[in-house]
Parts: sequence; structure tokens; C-alpha cells
Amino acid sequence: MGKKIAVIGGAGVRTVIFINGLLKRYEKLGIKEVALYDIQKDKQRIIEKLCLHTVERKGEHLRVYAAETPEAAVSGADYVVTTLRVGGDHSRVMDEEIALEAGVIGQETTGVGGFSMAARTIPVLLEYCEMIQRIAPQAWIFNFTNPSGLVTQALRQAGYDRVIGICDAPSSTKFRMANRLGVPEDALYVEFFGLNHLSWIRSVRYGGEELLPKLLADDGFLSGIQEFSMFDPALLRSLGLLPNEYLYYYYHREKALENIKKAGAARGKVIEEVNRKMMEELSGMDMDADPEGALQIFLYYMQVRENSYMSIESGLAKRPLLEKGQLEVPDGMGYAGVMLDCIEGMQSESGKSLVLSVPNCGSIPELGDDDIVEITCQVSSAGIRGVIVDEVPEHCMLLIRLLKHYERLAVKAIREHDAEMARQALMLHPLIGSYSLAGELLKRYDAAYGGLLG
Repeated sequence: MGKKIAVIGGAGVRTVIFINGLLKRYEKLGIKEVALYDIQKDKQRIIEKLCLHTVERKGEHLRVYAAETPEAAVSGADYVVTTLRVGGDHSRVMDEEIALEAGVIGQETTGVGGFSMAARTIPVLLEYCEMIQRIAPQAWIFNFTNPSGLVTQALRQAGYDRVIGICDAPSSTKFRMANRLGVPEDALYVEFFGLNHLSWIRSVRYGGEELLPKLLADDGFLSGIQEFSMFDPALLRSLGLLPNEYLYYYYHREKALENIKKAGAARGKVIEEVNRKMMEELSGMDMDADPEGALQIFLYYMQVRENSYMSIESGLAKRPLLEKGQLEVPDGMGYAGVMLDCIEGMQSESGKSLVLSVPNCGSIPELGDDDIVEITCQVSSAGIRGVIVDEVPEHCMLLIRLLKHYERLAVKAIREHDAEMARQALMLHPLIGSYSLAGELLKRYDAAYGGLLG
């Protein structure tokens, strides 16, 4: 009997790319069907049609369908993906704009923007997890909902011990590094440690050789990888590590803030407008009569969307766009690749090495075993085992401990509807660092959402 995947938040635009990535591996992984569920029914119908055409144009036999209820989607599922945006695209715009008006960065996973998203999202995901545990207790839950590490921490703390946090940033970085070095991706070992969107690369090995010192000394390599090109090379050499791109908000905070202000809008506004235009164009055509034309429209707007990634904050130039009709569906990069790699690892004795957000369990000795960390793991049929990171540099450990303490307080504040605890959590965050500013921010978000903490 074949396995089933359920996607909660199935109307998300990345679902089409997820399905296309799955087509190369569904038979090997024993996957027979994918059920999509979303509260946005009109958008779900459009995404479902695009997914079905993606399957049909390749002559594959994977069953993909939209379920009417979350219970129907999850029933019989072996794996569940949670990829929600509670409040829709406009909530991200609000999160970013409120923060900017107060003079701080409000990116959706970092700082007060991440807190606002978590406050809206965690209660909803806890309800979904309760339902999943009741209907499909053996299912593994892959949480891609942002802020992924913080949300995964909340779900694990609530007792849902089959939740794994996934993020496509580390795998995308490794892909580009391998491409730049001209080596097979599977043969390149890249070791990450830290928290989601707050992690560092401490080892890069190929053919038994440690490459990190050479890479840090190579200006051409650093400028040739999007994630590293935004950082001052002197900083990277002094760190002795390669940083996750989201550390730009910490290491070059005033530059990021200035670039966003100069652009006139944060990325959320760009995403909202791109998604609006895409859905408007697709809703106005006969997708059944011209499914390939519809797919090309979708791919064009996805290209525009991805082109804006970190370009506003970093001030980097955007890449040139290809015309409609010339575009192919990406074949599994992103969260799909991480999830499928994890499933493949779980099904094999030899396993796979990949980066996940999982309980620490001694990987970073200064953190608690139940703290969620983002770390390189060996995933196999024997389980998930994170690497042991001895001698964490003090500058990394200080940030990790501070952000983890913020996360613990944030989860507790959200679950207990405690405004004072929320204020103390935000006061600790390096992008805020002030009790009075934290109070003012919470007041503004409360007013915007009619009570952020319920």
C-alpha cells in the first residue's frame, strides 16, 4: 500500500514546485497520493489545477487532489507538511510596516515581525497538531511555517514529538556552493550549527579535504554566492565561519534598515502585489483550455517573486527575468527537497546528511536537550542524530543563548496570553533591545490586530 502526504496550507504558491520535485522521487519513496487543504478555496482550486497539469505533462501517475476538510486531508497520511500564513499576505505587510514605522526591522521571521507571525500562527498550528495526533498519530509533521524554529519549539514543547522543522535556506546555500565549486552536491559536506535563521557553517569538506579556510580567503567565491556576497568579506574572515543570510540583519543591521527604507517597501509588499497579479491573471483565464499557458503565467510570477529575495534588504542587483513560454518548473529545490531527503533518509539504513530543526539532545552542549536547534543531522531508519558541536565560538554562543531565551519566553507568552512576558521577550531581542520600545511595538501590533495575544 502506498504512502500519503497531506499539505496543510496547500494553496501556497510553492505547492506546485513541491509536487514537481516529488515527481522525480515519489515511486522510490512509495508515495501514491498528495492531499491539499487550505481555507482559501478559490486559490486552492487554481493551485490544484496547476499541480494536476504539472503531473500530467510529465505522464506521471501521482494522485494529487484538494480535500474539502483538514480531517479528510490528514486521514491515512504518513507525512504532513504544515505551511501556513495565518492572516494571508497582507498580515506580512502589516508586520513589516508597523515595525518600520517604529524604526526597527520587521522581517517575517526575525525580531518583532517574527513574533507577530508566531503569535497568530502557534495557536492555529496547535489545533492542527491535536487533530493530526487524533486522526493520524503515526504521521511525521514537517513544519515549514515561519518562523520555523520558533514554531517548531512551541509544537515540541506542547508534546508533539513527531514534528521536524524544515527550512530551505541551508540546502539552497549548499546547492549554490557546490555549483560554484563545480563538484557534485551529494559529495560536498557542509556542516551547519545554530538556530533557524541564526546559523553558521563551520566545516566544508570535499574528498576528505577541509575547504573552509580557502573559501574564506577567496573573494571571488564569497562574492559569487548570493548568501555571502551581502556581507563584508573582512567580517567573514574574522568570524572564521560562513553565516546564514539572515545574520545580515544582525551583522549589518543599519544597512538592512536603510536599504528597506530606500526601497520604499519591505519584501512583504512586493510579495503581496506579485501574488495578487498572479491570481488575478489566472482567475481571468480558462485554465482547463490552456493549462500550459496558465503554468507559464505562474512560473513567470514565481520568477519575479524569487528575484526579490533579500535584494531589497541587501541592496543587491536583481537577476534578469526570462519571458513566459521559456520557463520550466524547478525540480525540487526548496522545502520539498529537504522534506523528501528526510523521508528518503528515514527509509534507508545508510541515511542522508541534511540540516533540520530538531531537539538539541546534546548537539550544542550549552543548550538544553529540548531546545530546538538548526543543525546538520544524520537521518536514517535508526533515527535522527545531530552532529556534536564542540567549542562553539563565544560570539556565536552569546547570540544563540540570547535568541533561544527570547524564543522560550515568546512561546510561553503566546501560549499564556501574557503581554508582560511578551514585552520582556522582545526587550531581549537584539533587533529591539529596549523595554520601552518593546512596549510601544506591542501596543501598535495590538491595535492593528485587535489584540495580538488574544
